[in-house]
Parts: sequence; C-alpha cells; structure tokens
Amino acid sequence: MDLKNYSDLTTENKYEVKSSVWRLITTVILLTIQIYLIIRVAYRLTHYATWVHTGVTLLTLIVVMTIFGRTDLNSAYKTPWIMLIMAFPIPGLCLYFLSGTPTKMYRMKRRYQKVDDSLFPLVPQDQEVMDDLREKDVSVSNICGYVARYARYPVYKNTDVTYYPDAVDGLEAQKEELKKAKRFIFMEYHAIEDKECFQDIKEILIEKVREGVEVRLFYDDVGSIGFINPNFEYRMEALGIQCRAFNPVTPIINIFMNNRDHRKITVIDGKVGFTGGYNLANEYFHITEPYGHWKDTGVKLEGDAVKNLTVSFLEMWNSVRKRNSSNDTSYDKYLPDIEYQGEDEGFVQPYGDSPLDHEQTGENVYMSILKDAKRYCYFITPYLVLTDEMQREMEMAAKRGVDVRIITPGVPDKKIVYLVTRSFYTRLCQNGVRILEYTPGFCHAKMCVSDDEIATVGTINLDYRSLYLHFENGCFMYDSKAVMDVKKDFLETFKHCDDVTMRYSIRRSLPIRIVQCVLRLLAPLL
Repeated sequence: MDLKNYSDLTTENKYEVKSSVWRLITTVILLTIQIYLIIRVAYRLTHYATWVHTGVTLLTLIVVMTIFGRTDLNSAYKTPWIMLIMAFPIPGLCLYFLSGTPTKMYRMKRRYQKVDDSLFPLVPQDQEVMDDLREKDVSVSNICGYVARYARYPVYKNTDVTYYPDAVDGLEAQKEELKKAKRFIFMEYHAIEDKECFQDIKEILIEKVREGVEVRLFYDDVGSIGFINPNFEYRMEALGIQCRAFNPVTPIINIFMNNRDHRKITVIDGKVGFTGGYNLANEYFHITEPYGHWKDTGVKLEGDAVKNLTVSFLEMWNSVRKRNSSNDTSYDKYLPDIEYQGEDEGFVQPYGDSPLDHEQTGENVYMSILKDAKRYCYFITPYLVLTDEMQREMEMAAKRGVDVRIITPGVPDKKIVYLVTRSFYTRLCQNGVRILEYTPGFCHAKMCVSDDEIATVGTINLDYRSLYLHFENGCFMYDSKAVMDVKKDFLETFKHCDDVTMRYSIRRSLPIRIVQCVLRLLAPLL
C-alpha cells in the first residue's frame, strides 16, 4: 500500500463526517414522510369507509388491552402509550408499532437466540464458585444466581479488577494492553470518533494486523453517525481490521431502529478485558470539553471473568449478519482457560442486558443492591429517568435508614432530558434520598457502590433507554479490592458536587408541578 492510499484510509475530513450527519437528517426526513403518508392514508380510509373506522377502533382497543396486560413492562412505561393511543389512535398506533414494542422483533430475537444457544453453553457456571459465594453472603449469591440463570452470565473468582476513576487513565492502560496482543482483539463501542482519541488506537490496531493478530471492530451506527463518515467500515476493512456497524440507519421504516448497541467492551487474547462508561470520542478524554469537565470511569479485568466480555462481543458481532463464516462460529479459541496469577479473592460477574428478552437485568441488579443495602448505596448517572419500581426501591432504602445518594450532571448534554432528570428530584428528596449535582461539568459514569462490599461499573444509565431499549453491559463486583477504589472515587467526587437535596425537598409551585408531571409522563417515550 503506497503512502497516499494509506493516508486516505486512515484519515477523514470534516466534509466526510458532515455527510454522515446529513445521512441521518435525510433518513429522519424520509422516515417522517413515510409515517405521515401512512397516517394520512389511514385517516382518509376511516373517513370514507365505516368498516375501516370500526377496524381502527377495534385495533386500538386490542392494542391498549395488550399493553395493559403485558407483565414485562412497568406501569410508568405503559401509561403514556395507552394515553397516546387512546387520544390519537392512528398516530399513536403507528408510533407504538415502530418504537413501542421492543420485545416483538421476532426475526432478530430468533437470530440472537441461535447465537446465544451456541455461545453460552461454553461458559457454564462453576458451582464451586457459587457455593463459595453462598457461604460468604446468601443475598449476594442470590443476585449473582439470578444473573447466571436468566442473563446466562456466570460469576467468577480468579479475576483481578483495576478501577480507573478517569477515562483518560483507562484509555492509556487499554493502549498498553493492545500493544501486547498476540492472537485477537475485539472492540465494541457505542460511539467511535475518528479523531485524536482514536488515532493512537487505530495505529496500534494496524500494527497488530501486520503482526497477524485478528482484529475486530464493532460500533453502533447511530452512536457514531456524527463522528465518522459512511466509508469508515470500508476503510477499516481495507486496513485489515474486520469492522461491522450495528443496526445501520436506513430510510425505510424499521421497528428495530429504536434499539441501539450501548455496550463498551475491549477484549485482548481472552485474557484482558476493559469496560466502563466511556466511548472512543474526544469529549470523553478532555480533548474537547463542550460540557465542562467530563467525568467517566472504567475497569480492567484480568482472569476468568474476561470470558463474559468475550461472549458479549461475539453475541453482537455474530447476530448482525444472517450468515457467518466458519471462523466466526469457532468460539472455543476465543475463550481460553487462563492460569490465574493474581491474589484477589473477590467475585466478579460481567453481564449483558438485551431488549430482546423479558428480563430487565440491569434494573433488577440495581434494585437488588438497593434492597440488600444496610448502610449506604451510592449511584452516579448522566440521566435520571426512573421507573416507579426503581424510585420506590430507592425511597424504601432511604426510609430504612440507608444513606442513598445519586450524583447527576451539573452541566447537561441534553437539555430536555436534563429537565426530565430534575423532575424526579422532589419526590426522591422528600423521601430521604440525597441528590448531588456534579458542578465541574457532565458526569457520564454509570456506577453503584454499597456497604464496602458491592459495586457495579458499566454502561447502564438510570433511564428507560438503558433499562428497556438498549443492549447494555455491566460488571458486578463483590468483595473485590476494586470495590473500595470505587467508593474512594465516590467520596472524592462528592467534594465537587452541589447537594441540592434541601432545595428540592420544598414543595414546588403548581405550574412547576404541572410541567414536571408532563415531563415524567413523556419520559418513557424519549
């Protein structure tokens, strides 16, 4: 490859990225036109044919009753859909069938199920590990047992966890481990920006390809659409980096478009893994600071638990294509047995969450931690759009005397979502939950720590999209040395926060309460 062609493949200009943004805008416009035409035709038919009007009315009743009877959805999610469909039947039905039915993508479910049935038997739960955990703490073993049975991700010992309180530290450690790769590299990120933050990584990946290392790169098309151009996948493939985009944006109506890959995973040789809240974009590493200081975190895993991250990656990689090469489905070589050299006696359970099943794994893990908390339970999240169940669990823990605190951003990245976030403050504060806003800027970390024993670090926000619509992943830790590192970071972050608990404990005026009520009602639809 000559230098000119190499440069063309490894760089892109602003015009090319801008074309990707226009692709999204064009797609939204075309989708809007399609929805408008469907609604207009439906309205015309109902005006000219009594039987069509009757059919729409009957369909409205059936859909409303179906939503009401669904046991996999909470009432806060059901109510706005029921109200929308009953008030505006044709637009409401159209929007619901497009975006309100995350568990009804049957074709995608079958594809994922087929991949999962091949993958997960390769990582069975070691019963001896589960027995050891049960001897230490029955409540924690119940949480891990739930994840192992219903999300199919086992809990492990023999894993060292390194916690990074700043995404910059995590990225530097990641680059050092990438340089050591001998066999394969898997990287999966919601957003990749082909600028400074990714350049060093890309150079390492190119060098590793030259050394014969298998490199796979996976990204979400919507998450990355404002950062890279449409030829990014082609350019990576031309450099020898296998590359796939999750759920590409298309101008054709597609009910699966509402579900995105929000996971952040790197796996190196099946021995070392990284996950956390940060994407591979400049704003996560203080190169640009559009929302003040960006707070994000991550963890490095070394040992047996890396297998779960590998399985998460392979699940997504293989499910986006209908046909896979024999190389894709030869999973065993990517799940090597590791001779553990560390000393951490804790338990680690990386896990994934999917919108294609009936389990809200991420939300259930958070609520289980709250339910078992005895002294304190701290959260940090960029968005606070809670389900009724999660809100009650937080309030009940606080009423039991547990010190429940939530850190949210002081500087928002999305103003409407920020207004929705603040609409949840009053009830929480009035029931004993403390709210702290991170004043230096935007906190994008998604973490929880409780009682010096349990911590989670991952991609799962406390909002409806993370808990119900996106593919997510987290890392549950018990009795691991990293738990206290997470707590230490929380205590340090509290020093840079404004405690707004007293301010929002006061009853709001009627106009503010009305606006907040509307915002909370619409929250599940955002």
